[in-house]
Amino acid sequence: MFLIKHMFNFSIVTPPLNHRKMKEAAVQNNQKSNGTPQKNEKKEGLFDIFYNDIAIDLGTANTLISSKRNGIVLSEPSIIAFDSKGAPLCFGNEAYLMHEKTHKNIKTVRPLRDGVIADFEAAEHMIRGMIKSVKKKWYSTTRQMVICVPSGITQVERQAVRVSAENAGAKVVYLVDEPMAAAIGVGLDVHAPIGHMIVDIGGGTTEIAVISLSGIVHTQSVRLAGDRFTEDIINHFRRNHNLLIGERTAEKVKCEIGSAAPLDEEMEMNLKGRDLVNGIPKTISITSREIREAMSLSIDSVIEATMKSLEQVPPELSADILDRGITLAGGGALIRNLDHRITEVTDLPVHIADDPLTAVVRGTSAVLDNLEYYKAVVS
Repeated sequence: MFLIKHMFNFSIVTPPLNHRKMKEAAVQNNQKSNGTPQKNEKKEGLFDIFYNDIAIDLGTANTLISSKRNGIVLSEPSIIAFDSKGAPLCFGNEAYLMHEKTHKNIKTVRPLRDGVIADFEAAEHMIRGMIKSVKKKWYSTTRQMVICVPSGITQVERQAVRVSAENAGAKVVYLVDEPMAAAIGVGLDVHAPIGHMIVDIGGGTTEIAVISLSGIVHTQSVRLAGDRFTEDIINHFRRNHNLLIGERTAEKVKCEIGSAAPLDEEMEMNLKGRDLVNGIPKTISITSREIREAMSLSIDSVIEATMKSLEQVPPELSADILDRGITLAGGGALIRNLDHRITEVTDLPVHIADDPLTAVVRGTSAVLDNLEYYKAVVS
């Protein structure tokens, strides 16, 4: 009896934390007291596998969708085709191949113009079709959806995006501004008290923003971007060569030989179109120098908007931008030597994001993965 009593007569002593763990705990407590958001990984529930949470970069030219588990699962043109009765036939790449080649029983529609929904019904059908194409057979519901929108759109335009997403099957819809999503996607610490300047050149809009402390200090949304460059090329050949070319051909020319500043070796290609004088098809030879001249006015407008934004930045943040430079994202960042052209005008270092086409959807996906951490940037 004495032995049993002696065996249980002890006190539990908690082993002391080692120095490293104590230091980490102190840092976390200080961050919580200072209000710095904590990036905590959320554990999945038992029934989360039955939900299909997605992030969408709903762009004027291309739509990208990222799944919470599988990363980027769709990247296709923002276009949909309808039959003569108004029923959707196809969307994305398949519809793009039909664009400007249809007969009277098929119509292709680009539902977004200048970064906002221009055709509400077509946009809803397109979003619904794209979501359906990425759903796996055991998924039944899209519980949460994060969509990026241009920072300069009105509340009515924001509501149109939200309603379209809800009608497409989303239970809860969050909106995040495109420049904020692009900044997160390229790896910038948007929560830090440091100024970051990002220029996101998309298809319909150019988003210029200075970001600090989880907010946008200054933003400017210019409804001039990749689509305007394409239009400039079409108009140039109509005026100077009496040659009519289509949107797809102009887009191909822009991507293959377009540039914003002189190249080390200028490029050439053959261009096919319809002669406006005699009405027959013809081919001409063009150079990258000519395409650069065709796009120069629009590119100058983008750079001018960037200069105006720099004038509005508080001086302390201007010092940060001087040290860190300007980050380019979006498909327009792929135009050759655009970074050199901006550097010549601003005297600031310009960095092109890794894979700028997917920067926005990667940032939107990061917000979806940790909504609590990024709650200050969503609406």
